[in-house]
Amino acid sequence: MEKEKNIMQSVKIEKIVFNIGATGAELEKGVKLLQILCPGRKPSKMRSTKRIPTLGVRPGLEVGAVVTIRKNINETLKKMLVAIDRKLRKKQISNNNFSFGVKEYLEIPGMEYNREIGIMGFDVTVVFKRTGRRVALRKIKQAKVPIKQRVTKEEIIKFMEENFQVKFR
Repeated sequence: MEKEKNIMQSVKIEKIVFNIGATGAELEKGVKLLQILCPGRKPSKMRSTKRIPTLGVRPGLEVGAVVTIRKNINETLKKMLVAIDRKLRKKQISNNNFSFGVKEYLEIPGMEYNREIGIMGFDVTVVFKRTGRRVALRKIKQAKVPIKQRVTKEEIIKFMEENFQVKFR
């Protein structure tokens, strides 16, 4: 007899986060790009908390834009993986997530060149979870979640190879 799989140990994708770092006019172009990538979602702008004189960054200056997607994750992730030829490095993976960059939005299937935006890239972060993660996040009767509920690098690699045919080097 085959042993039944524990539902609490199954790995799932929690969310996908799109991120663009820029200032001034470039940031506005990035916001437009994120609105095109994620229709119906409004990008939130990130503000700097530190001063970095060499980069011309001061506290309170808008330095980036972020959008989080929790619906239609599989379709969106497949498009993003096609843009990078379904190849990732193992060092791009950490516990519970992995990240990669798309150099030009034109590499995404179905995207056309937009004169207002020009050529621009962005970062994608895919966050994983297991069932029961809410126990640590909820407000009432909050409890600690054991370390075995974290998603390891090996589990992420296995999940991505099985479900999205991604190759790791």
